[in-house]
Amino acid sequence: MGRRLLAAAKDLAYWAATLAVMPALASFLVRGWIVGPDRALEGSSQMLSLVPGLLGQYLRRAFFARALDRCHPSVTIEFGVLFSKVGARIDEQVYIGPRCHLGLVHIEADVLIGPGVHVPSGRSTHGTADPTRPIREQAGTRTVVTIGRGSWIGSSAVVMADVGRDTVVGAGSVVTHPLPDRVVAVGGAARVIRSRDLVGQASAQAGEGC
Repeated sequence: MGRRLLAAAKDLAYWAATLAVMPALASFLVRGWIVGPDRALEGSSQMLSLVPGLLGQYLRRAFFARALDRCHPSVTIEFGVLFSKVGARIDEQVYIGPRCHLGLVHIEADVLIGPGVHVPSGRSTHGTADPTRPIREQAGTRTVVTIGRGSWIGSSAVVMADVGRDTVVGAGSVVTHPLPDRVVAVGGAARVIRSRDLVGQASAQAGEGC
């Protein structure tokens, strides 16, 4: 009975939050017609990122469920999180820690993302080939970065390439090349230091912390 009541209360809170964000959704749609959906999303994301506590979690969940390509109702999005691409996809039971910046990303189910993680839209969001032109004038290429089911991304990591399922990325690491499933990777240019399938090793090592 207690679980049923809790589930009912959560459902009620979710729909109340949905009603509360309707003005923000209407503003997002109107601005999207004028400046484009991605730029409109940035403004809405910045506003909603400033709402603290449980209220902020519910408001962000309700808004992004309708503004992003996919955002499951079970997602937790903490204070200060910014999105820049409406094509982002967030699957069920994902946790996104405070002050993360997310671009064109697909975060699969049961992923944990620590505070201050940056996931831009791939490695080539800015063009750099022509040294005679400012970088801001050179077109880049945006690609979807996929973070596999069950992975853990440590605090302040920068993820510019795909991360395999059940993989751990150490705090402060920079992922520039795809990582396979079920490994631990750390470093300024993240490298695999061991497989998670090895038997008899400790479950936590230096650099794996969130």
